[in-house]
Amino acid sequence: MSDLAEHRTAKSPQQELDKMSGEAAKSRLLRRWWVWLLTALVLSFLAFFAVIAAQIVHTSYLEEIHPADAIVVFGAAEYSGHPSPVLRARLDHALELFERGISPVVITTGGAAADPSYSEGGVGRDYLMHYGIPERSLIAETQGRDTEQSAVRVAVIMRANGLHSCVAVSDAYHVFRIRKLLEHEGIGPVFVAPRPDSQPHSLMQRTIAVLREAASYSLWKLGVT
Repeated sequence: MSDLAEHRTAKSPQQELDKMSGEAAKSRLLRRWWVWLLTALVLSFLAFFAVIAAQIVHTSYLEEIHPADAIVVFGAAEYSGHPSPVLRARLDHALELFERGISPVVITTGGAAADPSYSEGGVGRDYLMHYGIPERSLIAETQGRDTEQSAVRVAVIMRANGLHSCVAVSDAYHVFRIRKLLEHEGIGPVFVAPRPDSQPHSLMQRTIAVLREAASYSLWKLGVT
């Protein structure tokens, strides 16, 4: 009887081969499924990234000069209390908009860099005051260390002062992200007015600038930053 039971339970070599083939097929199918899933995720991200890059380029050409509660000038480098050429160009554009009556309030943004005695927002405020904007029309945001922080703090300032809409002034490829950040904080409508001639001149520089902004926006959107 024991010999008969062993004969019935023992598997033939062919059965063992069939089992191994089935397991190998399942393993291959699982690997293919993971490859397909990874490929779909990568293609989806690339498509999302391409759409964002296209929107950044499109927004860079806009010049939305509409009456608003405030003009918000996003900061750039300052040197010992003096605005860098980039910051000066942004401030000059904001000054022009103020003189055209676009808004009665200008908000300058940006915290301190290496020298804590000066902040981008404070330097911007002083520059605009020197060129004729009354102190009562100027508000300086002086704590933000990057675009996202400045947008959050600007929103707080605007709400505290009963301001809702704004014209955002910065460089051409920067204003798309600024608009999204401010809208996320409940500010709106947000119009954009890039400083003139702020797009890089060479194709390589433009490509790098767009990719950098698209990456920054994508990371923020995904909650990485």
